[in-house]
Amino acid sequence: MNYAVHINVMPLKELLDPQGKAVLSGLGNLGLKGVEDVRIGKHITLQIEAGSESEAKKIAEEASKKLLANPVMEYFEISVN
Repeated sequence: MNYAVHINVMPLKELLDPQGKAVLSGLGNLGLKGVEDVRIGKHITLQIEAGSESEAKKIAEEASKKLLANPVMEYFEISVN
């Protein structure tokens, strides 16, 4: 079967996110009030051919650990459709 796997990669919560801070500042400069924090990450979609949903998720986890996310600075979340 073919599975659409979505991976969200975000900076670790305890680390500074310079991109997010720049966007937060820019929103304030545009007069947009009420935004208290911004975190910038990546959304990755993979089409995976696998025998089961759990197998597709396992492939996505391996890809995330080995290539898509830097575990020193980022964490990832996976969903399979």
